[in-house]
Amino acid sequence: MTRSLQVSSLTADAFAPFGEVLEVSGPPTKLINAGKCGRWHDRAALDFADARAGISIFRSECFSLPYDFDLVERHPDGSQAFIPMSADPFLVIAAPDEGGRPGRPVAFITSGAQGINIRRNHWHGVLTPLSGPGLFAVVDRIGETPNLEEFRYPEPFRVTA
Repeated sequence: MTRSLQVSSLTADAFAPFGEVLEVSGPPTKLINAGKCGRWHDRAALDFADARAGISIFRSECFSLPYDFDLVERHPDGSQAFIPMSADPFLVIAAPDEGGRPGRPVAFITSGAQGINIRRNHWHGVLTPLSGPGLFAVVDRIGETPNLEEFRYPEPFRVTA
């Protein structure tokens, strides 16, 4: 049996329990480069235990809606930011923690001009671009110890538009 999730537009308020939305909103914090460039300063709280921040490049296969999933993951020792390298929307799935296990997930779709930062130890779906090229810069923890916990729901969820 597949359970249904309706996708919502990604907003900073709706995503706040899980992390930050990386986007240009409101006026820039300051102008730089002789006034030719706006800077929206310090948009995400990166958080890493006993390690350092690293920037990696991910390329994912693209998916489409409806999208069925049963796998979520979390990173106990570090936040993880996904910054698309194209103006294509992607699906964001997040779930609250309920006693060490993920609760009922929620699904968001980005505008194509948004990235996300998922807080340390928060459940989320896998990288799910909805159109190509599926290329992302990812800022996350680089360390000697594993930083991944996976969970499979006993029944899949279907995300619909």
